Amino acid sequence: MSITYRLTLAGEIPLEQLAALVGPEATETTTFSGARMLNVYLNEECGYAVSIVAGSQGYYGAEDDGGAPWEWEPETYVDVDFHMRKDTLTDKGRPHMLRTVGRVLANRPEDAALVLNDNWLMLTRVDGTIRRHNEADWYDEAYDSFLPR
Repeated sequence: MSITYRLTLAGEIPLEQLAALVGPEATETTTFSGARMLNVYLNEECGYAVSIVAGSQGYYGAEDDGGAPWEWEPETYVDVDFHMRKDTLTDKGRPHMLRTVGRVLANRPEDAALVLNDNWLMLTRVDGTIRRHNEADWYDEAYDSFLPR
């Protein structure tokens, strides 16, 4: 079984700019719908594979703190999906993924959301303010050194 974290950034962002922050050796493929997609396999070094794809007319929904529904509908967006095996999640996948998310957020100004398995809201940035959600389930103080507040 795999785990997927999706970082969504609002706006029209060139995929190559995100790939430079996430995995510079990403290669181009296409989705089933024909959209451009960049992929990079970092399983050995980071514990995950990444896909980067842009879209429009987005709709995202997840559970916020305490199970409250959260919804977001960006006009245009880019998704950065981190796919990791369950057996590498804790020791390798999540820490490396959060370092990468921190690097993206530090270098990009867009509104953003990090969602786990399309169900649980983990982090949002709206108008420059970062808020962590459902922290008890995933956050470790060690992440303070690389995940912006």
